[in-house]
Amino acid sequence: MTQRLQRGMRLVVASHNLGKVREIHDLVAPYGLSVVSAAELDLPEPEETGTTFRANAELKALAAATRTGLPALSDDSGIEVEILNGAPGIYSARWAGPAKDFKLAMQWVADEVRERGGWVPPGPRANFTAVLCLAWPNGISEAFEGKVYGHLVWPPRGSRGFGYDPMFVAEGETLTFGEMEPAAKHAISHRARAFAKFVAQCLEPARG
Repeated sequence: MTQRLQRGMRLVVASHNLGKVREIHDLVAPYGLSVVSAAELDLPEPEETGTTFRANAELKALAAATRTGLPALSDDSGIEVEILNGAPGIYSARWAGPAKDFKLAMQWVADEVRERGGWVPPGPRANFTAVLCLAWPNGISEAFEGKVYGHLVWPPRGSRGFGYDPMFVAEGETLTFGEMEPAAKHAISHRARAFAKFVAQCLEPARG
């Protein structure tokens, strides 16, 4: 049986990405957990040597949990573009370079799609994938995956969100993730879908 997080427990969000930390903090807030990020604890960023989102999420969560003695929740996520054979995928952050310049990363994606003749209406098919992993100091971990499908647009639209959000439109929507209000994005995002599975398995019910 999965070990559950109890209200009042301290949880490390094993990420140095402020956008991810903010989203996870907002999602966790109703469950009475005390959240601290890996950056706030000055934890080193482990090298992401996994070949899947799940593997990278697990190594980040386990590194934070064993180092702090606290339960840790990590996220590994990225965008997969059909015409690019799933790229950038697990390398989504690396396409942004050492400076984490996602304007550069989005331009790179757009150029790669253009080289393949992919900019035809409504836009190349793509999906965001997120894997959340909860790890405990004893080495036990469990992972939860969420996906949202849609298409890309160019040029990017909107200044909300982070990463590739301004160039992604989810199925059934007209706004990019970069244009959506945070609550609207949370309702349908890949991270929210993974989080719903995590909540069902690992959290005590939220109080109204």
